[in-house]
Amino acid sequence: MKTGIIGLGAMGAPMARNLHRAGKLATFWNRSPATSTALAGELGIDAATDPRTLAGQCELIILSISADTDVLAVIDQLTPGLQPDTVVIDTSTVSRETACTAADRVQQAGGQFLDAPVSGGIEGAQNGTLAMMVGGDAGVLERVRPVLQTIAGRVEHMGPAGAGQATKAVNQVMAAGINQAVTEALAFAQALEKVIDVVGSGAAGNWFLTHRGPTMTEGTFEPGFRVALHHKDLAICKQMAEQFDVALPVIEMTLIHYRRLMEAGFGDEDISALFREKQALFERPARRP
Repeated sequence: MKTGIIGLGAMGAPMARNLHRAGKLATFWNRSPATSTALAGELGIDAATDPRTLAGQCELIILSISADTDVLAVIDQLTPGLQPDTVVIDTSTVSRETACTAADRVQQAGGQFLDAPVSGGIEGAQNGTLAMMVGGDAGVLERVRPVLQTIAGRVEHMGPAGAGQATKAVNQVMAAGINQAVTEALAFAQALEKVIDVVGSGAAGNWFLTHRGPTMTEGTFEPGFRVALHHKDLAICKQMAEQFDVALPVIEMTLIHYRRLMEAGFGDEDISALFREKQALFERPARRP
Protein backbone atom coordinates (compact mmCIF):
# COMPACT_ATOMS: atom_id res chain seq x y z
CA MET A 1 0.00 0.00 0.00
CA LYS A 2 1.60 3.26 -1.15
CA THR A 3 1.82 5.45 1.95
CA GLY A 4 2.56 9.14 2.36
CA ILE A 5 3.12 11.09 5.53
CA ILE A 6 2.40 14.76 6.15
CA GLY A 7 4.23 16.43 9.02
CA LEU A 8 7.86 15.59 9.79
CA GLY A 9 8.19 16.81 13.35
CA ALA A 10 9.37 14.93 16.42
CA MET A 11 6.84 12.14 15.81
CA GLY A 12 6.31 12.28 12.05
CA ALA A 13 9.96 11.95 10.99
CA PRO A 14 10.60 8.74 12.98
CA MET A 15 7.34 7.29 11.67
CA ALA A 16 8.45 8.11 8.13
CA ARG A 17 11.77 6.31 8.70
CA ASN A 18 9.98 3.22 10.03
CA LEU A 19 7.63 3.20 7.04
CA HIS A 20 10.64 3.49 4.73
CA ARG A 21 12.42 0.57 6.42
CA ALA A 22 9.28 -1.51 5.90
CA GLY A 23 9.15 -0.57 2.22
CA LYS A 24 5.83 1.27 2.63
CA LEU A 25 6.80 4.94 2.23
CA ALA A 26 6.03 6.46 -1.17
CA THR A 27 6.49 10.17 -0.40
CA PHE A 28 6.06 12.84 2.27
CA TRP A 29 5.45 16.55 2.74
CA ASN A 30 6.30 19.07 5.43
CA ARG A 31 5.31 22.71 5.76
CA SER A 32 9.01 23.67 6.12
CA PRO A 33 10.67 22.68 2.80
CA ALA A 34 14.13 22.38 4.37
CA THR A 35 12.91 19.50 6.55
CA SER A 36 11.48 17.66 3.54
CA THR A 37 14.67 18.22 1.55
CA ALA A 38 16.83 16.85 4.36
CA LEU A 39 14.72 13.69 4.74
CA ALA A 40 14.59 13.20 0.97
CA GLY A 41 18.38 13.19 0.91
CA GLU A 42 18.53 10.76 3.83
CA LEU A 43 15.98 8.26 2.48
CA GLY A 44 16.45 8.70 -1.26
CA ILE A 45 12.73 9.41 -1.75
CA ASP A 46 11.34 12.48 -3.49
CA ALA A 47 9.24 14.77 -1.32
CA ALA A 48 5.84 15.86 -2.63
CA THR A 49 5.49 19.50 -3.60
CA ASP A 50 2.21 19.93 -1.72
CA PRO A 51 -0.54 17.90 0.04
CA ARG A 52 -2.68 17.68 -3.09
CA THR A 53 0.17 16.14 -5.10
CA LEU A 54 0.93 13.71 -2.28
CA ALA A 55 -2.72 12.62 -2.19
CA GLY A 56 -2.60 11.74 -5.87
CA GLN A 57 0.33 9.40 -5.30
CA CYS A 58 -0.86 7.51 -2.22
CA GLU A 59 -3.42 4.94 -1.11
CA LEU A 60 -2.83 5.75 2.56
CA ILE A 61 -2.01 9.18 4.00
CA ILE A 62 -0.81 9.63 7.58
CA LEU A 63 -0.96 13.04 9.24
CA SER A 64 1.26 14.09 12.14
CA ILE A 65 0.35 17.70 12.84
CA SER A 66 0.04 19.54 16.14
CA ALA A 67 -2.97 21.89 15.95
CA ASP A 68 -6.68 21.50 15.11
CA THR A 69 -6.72 24.37 12.60
CA ASP A 70 -3.62 23.02 10.85
CA VAL A 71 -5.14 19.54 10.56
CA LEU A 72 -8.27 20.88 8.88
CA ALA A 73 -6.21 23.16 6.63
CA VAL A 74 -4.15 20.20 5.41
CA ILE A 75 -7.31 18.13 4.92
CA ASP A 76 -8.68 20.90 2.69
CA GLN A 77 -5.43 21.01 0.73
CA LEU A 78 -5.21 17.28 0.08
CA THR A 79 -8.85 16.41 -0.66
CA PRO A 80 -8.85 17.82 -4.23
CA GLY A 81 -6.17 15.27 -5.13
CA LEU A 82 -7.63 12.37 -3.16
CA GLN A 83 -8.09 9.09 -5.06
CA PRO A 84 -11.27 7.01 -4.46
CA ASP A 85 -11.15 5.01 -1.22
CA THR A 86 -7.81 6.47 -0.15
CA VAL A 87 -7.50 6.26 3.64
CA VAL A 88 -6.45 9.34 5.61
CA ILE A 89 -5.24 8.68 9.14
CA ASP A 90 -4.66 11.52 11.57
CA THR A 91 -2.21 10.64 14.34
CA SER A 92 -2.30 14.17 15.77
CA THR A 93 -3.96 15.02 19.07
CA VAL A 94 -6.96 17.25 18.36
CA SER A 95 -10.50 17.60 19.64
CA ARG A 96 -13.16 14.99 18.98
CA GLU A 97 -15.11 17.64 17.06
CA THR A 98 -12.15 18.32 14.76
CA ALA A 99 -11.79 14.60 14.08
CA CYS A 100 -15.47 14.32 13.13
CA THR A 101 -15.22 17.38 10.88
CA ALA A 102 -12.13 15.94 9.16
CA ALA A 103 -13.91 12.61 8.68
CA ASP A 104 -16.86 14.34 7.01
CA ARG A 105 -14.62 16.31 4.63
CA VAL A 106 -12.57 13.29 3.61
CA GLN A 107 -15.67 11.15 3.08
CA GLN A 108 -17.29 13.86 0.97
CA ALA A 109 -14.18 13.76 -1.23
CA GLY A 110 -14.54 9.99 -1.68
CA GLY A 111 -11.96 8.86 0.87
CA GLN A 112 -11.98 7.15 4.26
CA PHE A 113 -10.83 8.72 7.53
CA LEU A 114 -9.52 7.34 10.82
CA ASP A 115 -8.58 9.41 13.85
CA ALA A 116 -5.65 7.57 15.41
CA PRO A 117 -3.79 9.58 18.03
CA VAL A 118 -0.73 7.89 19.50
CA SER A 119 1.02 7.60 22.84
CA GLY A 120 4.56 6.53 23.63
CA GLY A 121 6.63 9.65 23.06
CA ILE A 122 9.59 10.10 20.76
CA GLU A 123 11.05 6.80 21.91
CA GLY A 124 7.89 5.00 20.82
CA ALA A 125 7.92 6.73 17.45
CA GLN A 126 11.57 5.84 16.89
CA ASN A 127 11.17 2.22 17.95
CA GLY A 128 7.83 1.65 16.22
CA THR A 129 6.19 0.77 19.54
CA LEU A 130 3.54 3.48 19.78
CA ALA A 131 0.10 2.77 21.20
CA MET A 132 -2.51 3.86 18.64
CA MET A 133 -6.13 4.58 19.59
CA VAL A 134 -8.32 4.45 16.49
CA GLY A 135 -11.74 5.90 15.76
CA GLY A 136 -13.63 5.19 12.55
CA ASP A 137 -14.77 2.22 10.49
CA ALA A 138 -13.35 -1.08 11.80
CA GLY A 139 -13.18 -2.54 8.30
CA VAL A 140 -11.08 0.36 7.05
CA LEU A 141 -8.73 -0.11 9.99
CA GLU A 142 -8.24 -3.78 9.16
CA ARG A 143 -7.36 -2.80 5.61
CA VAL A 144 -4.49 -0.57 6.73
CA ARG A 145 -3.46 -2.43 9.89
CA PRO A 146 -0.39 -4.08 8.28
CA VAL A 147 1.02 -0.61 7.53
CA LEU A 148 0.17 0.77 10.95
CA GLN A 149 1.94 -2.14 12.62
CA THR A 150 5.21 -0.85 11.20
CA ILE A 151 4.90 2.32 13.32
CA ALA A 152 2.91 1.12 16.34
CA GLY A 153 3.21 -1.78 18.76
CA ARG A 154 -0.49 -1.75 19.59
CA VAL A 155 -3.31 -0.64 17.28
CA GLU A 156 -6.70 -0.68 18.98
CA HIS A 157 -10.11 0.15 17.52
CA MET A 158 -12.00 2.34 20.01
CA GLY A 159 -15.26 3.06 18.18
CA PRO A 160 -16.68 5.46 15.56
CA ALA A 161 -15.03 8.66 14.30
CA GLY A 162 -13.82 10.75 17.23
CA ALA A 163 -13.46 7.81 19.60
CA GLY A 164 -9.69 7.76 19.15
CA GLN A 165 -9.39 11.39 20.20
CA ALA A 166 -11.74 10.86 23.14
CA THR A 167 -9.48 8.04 24.33
CA LYS A 168 -6.37 10.19 23.88
CA ALA A 169 -7.97 12.87 26.06
CA VAL A 170 -8.18 10.30 28.87
CA ASN A 171 -4.50 9.50 28.29
CA GLN A 172 -3.49 13.16 28.46
CA VAL A 173 -5.34 13.83 31.72
CA MET A 174 -3.70 10.76 33.22
CA ALA A 175 -0.28 11.84 31.95
CA ALA A 176 -0.76 15.22 33.62
CA GLY A 177 -1.55 13.58 36.94
CA ILE A 178 1.46 11.28 36.69
CA ASN A 179 3.70 14.22 35.80
CA GLN A 180 2.44 16.18 38.79
CA ALA A 181 2.90 13.24 41.17
CA VAL A 182 6.35 12.17 39.98
CA THR A 183 7.91 15.64 39.78
CA GLU A 184 6.49 16.66 43.15
CA ALA A 185 7.57 13.43 44.84
CA LEU A 186 11.11 13.59 43.47
CA ALA A 187 11.47 17.23 44.50
CA PHE A 188 10.27 16.22 47.97
CA ALA A 189 12.79 13.36 48.00
CA GLN A 190 15.75 15.50 46.97
CA ALA A 191 17.95 14.32 49.82
CA LEU A 192 17.25 10.59 49.37
CA GLU A 193 19.52 8.27 47.38
CA LYS A 194 18.37 5.49 45.02
CA VAL A 195 14.77 6.64 45.46
CA ILE A 196 13.89 6.23 41.77
CA ASP A 197 15.04 2.60 41.63
CA VAL A 198 13.43 1.62 44.89
CA VAL A 199 10.10 3.38 44.39
CA GLY A 200 10.04 2.37 40.73
CA SER A 201 10.10 -1.30 41.68
CA GLY A 202 7.01 -0.99 43.88
CA ALA A 203 3.35 0.00 43.57
CA ALA A 204 4.21 3.58 42.56
CA GLY A 205 6.37 2.49 39.63
CA ASN A 206 5.46 3.89 36.20
CA TRP A 207 6.95 4.63 32.76
CA PHE A 208 7.43 8.33 33.46
CA LEU A 209 9.34 7.73 36.68
CA THR A 210 11.63 5.17 35.03
CA HIS A 211 12.33 7.08 31.82
CA ARG A 212 12.22 10.70 32.97
CA GLY A 213 13.10 10.50 36.66
CA PRO A 214 16.90 10.15 36.16
CA THR A 215 17.10 12.95 33.59
CA MET A 216 14.92 15.45 35.43
CA THR A 217 16.88 15.06 38.66
CA GLU A 218 20.04 15.78 36.64
CA GLY A 219 18.46 18.96 35.26
CA THR A 220 18.09 17.59 31.72
CA PHE A 221 14.79 18.25 29.95
CA GLU A 222 15.40 17.31 26.33
CA PRO A 223 12.15 17.19 24.36
CA GLY A 224 10.26 13.94 24.48
CA PHE A 225 6.79 15.40 24.85
CA ARG A 226 6.95 19.18 24.81
CA VAL A 227 5.34 21.30 27.52
CA ALA A 228 3.62 23.50 24.92
CA LEU A 229 2.04 20.50 23.20
CA HIS A 230 0.73 18.98 26.41
CA HIS A 231 -0.63 22.40 27.37
CA LYS A 232 -2.49 22.46 24.05
CA ASP A 233 -3.86 18.97 24.63
CA LEU A 234 -5.01 19.74 28.17
CA ALA A 235 -6.80 22.84 26.93
CA ILE A 236 -8.79 20.51 24.66
CA CYS A 237 -9.51 18.23 27.63
CA LYS A 238 -10.67 21.23 29.64
CA GLN A 239 -13.13 22.18 26.90
CA MET A 240 -14.46 18.63 26.85
CA ALA A 241 -14.94 18.64 30.64
CA GLU A 242 -16.72 21.99 30.50
CA GLN A 243 -19.38 20.40 28.30
CA PHE A 244 -20.38 18.47 31.44
CA ASP A 245 -20.04 21.58 33.62
CA VAL A 246 -17.06 19.97 35.37
CA ALA A 247 -13.65 21.37 36.26
CA LEU A 248 -10.96 18.72 36.74
CA PRO A 249 -8.36 19.86 39.31
CA VAL A 250 -5.43 18.06 37.67
CA ILE A 251 -6.10 19.80 34.34
CA GLU A 252 -6.59 23.22 35.93
CA MET A 253 -3.42 22.98 38.04
CA THR A 254 -1.25 21.62 35.23
CA LEU A 255 -2.39 24.29 32.78
CA ILE A 256 -1.29 26.96 35.27
CA HIS A 257 2.08 25.33 35.84
CA TYR A 258 2.72 24.78 32.13
CA ARG A 259 1.80 28.39 31.37
CA ARG A 260 4.41 29.54 33.87
CA LEU A 261 7.03 27.32 32.25
CA MET A 262 6.11 28.60 28.79
CA GLU A 263 6.30 32.21 29.94
CA ALA A 264 9.74 31.46 31.38
CA GLY A 265 10.91 30.13 28.01
CA PHE A 266 10.65 26.40 28.74
CA GLY A 267 7.74 25.55 26.44
CA ASP A 268 9.88 23.44 24.10
CA GLU A 269 11.29 21.32 26.91
CA ASP A 270 9.98 17.90 27.90
CA ILE A 271 7.03 17.94 30.31
CA SER A 272 9.39 16.68 33.02
CA ALA A 273 10.48 20.33 33.16
CA LEU A 274 7.60 20.62 35.64
CA PHE A 275 10.30 19.48 38.08
CA ARG A 276 11.58 23.07 37.90
CA GLU A 277 8.33 24.27 39.47
CA LYS A 278 8.42 21.61 42.19
CA GLN A 279 12.07 22.22 43.06
CA ALA A 280 11.29 25.88 43.62
CA LEU A 281 8.87 24.93 46.39
CA PHE A 282 11.71 23.45 48.41
CA GLU A 283 14.14 26.29 47.74
CA ARG A 284 12.06 28.77 49.73
CA PRO A 285 13.20 29.49 53.30
CA ALA A 286 11.64 27.06 55.76
CA ARG A 287 8.91 28.45 57.99
CA ARG A 288 9.88 29.04 61.58
CA PRO A 289 7.83 27.26 64.24
